[in-house]
Amino acid sequence: MGLFKSKKKKIDNYSLKHGVGLVTYNDPMSTVSEQFKTIRTNIQFSSVDKKLKSILFTSSARSEGKSTVSNNMAVTQAKQGDRVLLIDADLRRPIMHKTFNLNNGYGLSNYLSGNARLEDIVQRTMIDNLFVITSGPIPPNPSELLGSVRTQQLLDSLSQQFDLLILDAPPVNAVTDSQVLGSMVDGVILVIPQGIAKKSGVARAKQLLETVHANILGFVMNRVSETSSSKYGGYYGAYKK
Repeated sequence: MGLFKSKKKKIDNYSLKHGVGLVTYNDPMSTVSEQFKTIRTNIQFSSVDKKLKSILFTSSARSEGKSTVSNNMAVTQAKQGDRVLLIDADLRRPIMHKTFNLNNGYGLSNYLSGNARLEDIVQRTMIDNLFVITSGPIPPNPSELLGSVRTQQLLDSLSQQFDLLILDAPPVNAVTDSQVLGSMVDGVILVIPQGIAKKSGVARAKQLLETVHANILGFVMNRVSETSSSKYGGYYGAYKK
């Protein structure tokens, strides 16, 4: 148990300083990149009634890989030809600007507080078809900002401009932010690291999302040992009732 905590702390500290690894960009022919393509396909088939326009990625606790998965899924979708917007909705511990080496002077928090225009916060990346809205400065009231009517209006407007919105949100069990956002998007995916996430924690996260009637599409199990499956996205399943 102590080993897991130490490992999570090291991963957490590194990501906050340097961002997450974009294996789908740096090594597109790798097995890991292929697994992300498989996850992309599974997500596309998870909703047969309508096309998913906005997906939120979260986890039950911190340092479980939700930023790595969401960011790499955005790259994978963009490489397919979709016009993708990746939004750093973690207004407490943002790292997306580090990952893509972008300016975080203006971002989501500025817009939601009425201090920036939409054209001020959407940034291009080094990847064709992939755009990013960074978090912006950390505000004193993240939950209130994310739960505002302005957030829903923003998502509705952006859904008309992009093929897919991918939101990287805080852990469900830590704060209410993902619950608030989960009720606004088309689908939610939980990232679960093998051997690290606690079953009780995952069950509680699922329950909290269901409380706000979030559409849980399924889960991505990451950090799976290579002896049992591929490292990322070894399993993708649905929590459908």
